[in-house]
Amino acid sequence: MVKKLKRLKRELVREGVIVNMYADTIEMPDGRTATWDYIEHPKGAAAVLAVLPDGKLVMVRQYRNALDRVTLEIPAGARDSVTEDTAVCARRELLEETGYSCGKLTKLLSLKSTVAFCNELIDVYLATELTPGTQCLDEDEFIDIVCVELEELCEKVYAGEIQDAKTVAAILAYANKVKE
Repeated sequence: MVKKLKRLKRELVREGVIVNMYADTIEMPDGRTATWDYIEHPKGAAAVLAVLPDGKLVMVRQYRNALDRVTLEIPAGARDSVTEDTAVCARRELLEETGYSCGKLTKLLSLKSTVAFCNELIDVYLATELTPGTQCLDEDEFIDIVCVELEELCEKVYAGEIQDAKTVAAILAYANKVKE
């Protein structure tokens, strides 16, 4: 049986632009202590799986510093504040990153991106009834839009070409929904 551990102390190590890093002192069931890293994502985020009338999914290709490579992902971003509705965030990120606005937005799922050390919560939405427009990228964003068939994206997930958790979860959840 898994026993509850006890956090004795949480110390801020670094306050970042998007996340904060802490060192947590944890008491183990046998009385020993350990130091664990904890990453706080204070605002949370929203992501969007956008489906075109022809069934293709609107994806973004962008450089990710943590991986030092370009990735293929669904549009996503952090909420502007902890009180911002994630649906509002999802619509904004879709428009900013792809130029598309949507007539219909439905919550697909919620996920915690990396539960071992981070509390980030991402609400993932399904966007349909898309209207094309113009990207409104932040000055430090360089994003290409790619429209891809669902089957091809599923193949990329299973081949390990798409590894981003929110994107994998969204693609597989949508593939399951389409089957039903």
